[in-house]
Amino acid sequence: MTSETETTSTEPSQPKELTPRAMLLNVGPSHPAMHGVIRIVTQLEGETVEKCEIEIGYLHRGFEKSCEQGGYNQAVPYTDRLNYVSPLINNFGYVMAVEKLLGIQVTERCEYIRVIMGEISRVTDHLTCVAASAMELGAMTVFLYMIKAREFLWELVEDVTGARLTISYGRVGGVSGDLPDGFKEKALGVFKEVRKVLVEVDKLLTRNRIFVDRTKGVGTISRADAIGYGFTGPVARSVGIDYDVRRDQPYGVYNRLKFEVPLGTRGDNLDRYYVRMQEMEQSLRIAEQALATLPGGAVNVDASGNVIEARDMVDRAKMGQTRGVKQTLVQLSPNLEGLQDPRYKQVVASDKRAVLPAKSNTYGNIEGLMNHFMLIMEGYGIQPPKGEAYACVEGANGELGFYVVSDGTGRPYRVRVRPPCFALMAGVHRMLEGFMMADIVPTFGSINMIAGELDR
Repeated sequence: MTSETETTSTEPSQPKELTPRAMLLNVGPSHPAMHGVIRIVTQLEGETVEKCEIEIGYLHRGFEKSCEQGGYNQAVPYTDRLNYVSPLINNFGYVMAVEKLLGIQVTERCEYIRVIMGEISRVTDHLTCVAASAMELGAMTVFLYMIKAREFLWELVEDVTGARLTISYGRVGGVSGDLPDGFKEKALGVFKEVRKVLVEVDKLLTRNRIFVDRTKGVGTISRADAIGYGFTGPVARSVGIDYDVRRDQPYGVYNRLKFEVPLGTRGDNLDRYYVRMQEMEQSLRIAEQALATLPGGAVNVDASGNVIEARDMVDRAKMGQTRGVKQTLVQLSPNLEGLQDPRYKQVVASDKRAVLPAKSNTYGNIEGLMNHFMLIMEGYGIQPPKGEAYACVEGANGELGFYVVSDGTGRPYRVRVRPPCFALMAGVHRMLEGFMMADIVPTFGSINMIAGELDR
């Protein structure tokens, strides 16, 4: 005679129900490692995670609908808030989709600048991921070293864009301004300092017994599961999936540059660390190659040229004193460096349908002013023909794609973003089940979930 809890059935076993020994435990959304936007409902058997369910939706911002409320360029600041750790890549992915709709080919110098700034942004993202993951395992020194390196790179970003995080640097048809004078030399110096930090972190972590024991064989996922869930980026490459948008669907000038795609084999937390560390070195190499072959240097006005300050030109125009002003160059204030007409033409496409004129033209002649107003005014902005376009870039976490539909008006009919984090979070439960409760935070950190991108 068998008890009620015993069975002799030969049917396939069903998922375990909650037993007296099991416990349900919420991790997040108020848990600091969950960023206040993720809830993991875990079923524990002692310290082992038997089952878990990931719940998102605590930060829904309506990104896509917000992009459909304004003009095409007005969506650029929204893209900054997707993966806000590497916003430059988001900018370029979105404007590439709109440029595809319009049939615009940006200048060669602009393509190089996008590659340089995109790779700098990727390094800052990987530094943040590895630093935060290490800190959550107790390696506070690594966090401080890598944040120091990130500061150096953010100074470069600030020199170019005027901001550090929410930069809004991309423009349909180009970028908002040229690289400042002396940028190449400063960037190469910063890259040397970043490499020193990477060497220090490698010494601190890569052969550290505690770090390896906490990450090796933990948070694993199979290659088949990674493909099934649509994983891309470092997490996919950690299981040996050899796919990188920069190489397999080249954009910009990546097909002219030499770089390697680091791969792992086990698909665990340690391999994800290895892949990101190697990718930072590859990104620095890409940026150095692009800086070395950057076409069209800065164009400076001859000291004897006919130059007038913008405010003086405006005052003279008000009084009708325009004789001899037609070919005069306007001198802009320092905060508009890189937007002078000769330099601006190097980084934007020559297309009045979509590209704002240089500030010197906007402030210096009526044609530029009219062109500026027509692109800014309601109902007269960028108006691509009816159609649809998809463009993707290699974001810090994987393939970041933008699908834009035009109905021929000045506003996008539909904007859809393919965020890499969404696919990763769909399969993260496979990396948590069967491992210890203490492994949840380091595994979650190795995914590098960015809330703005995931819950857009």
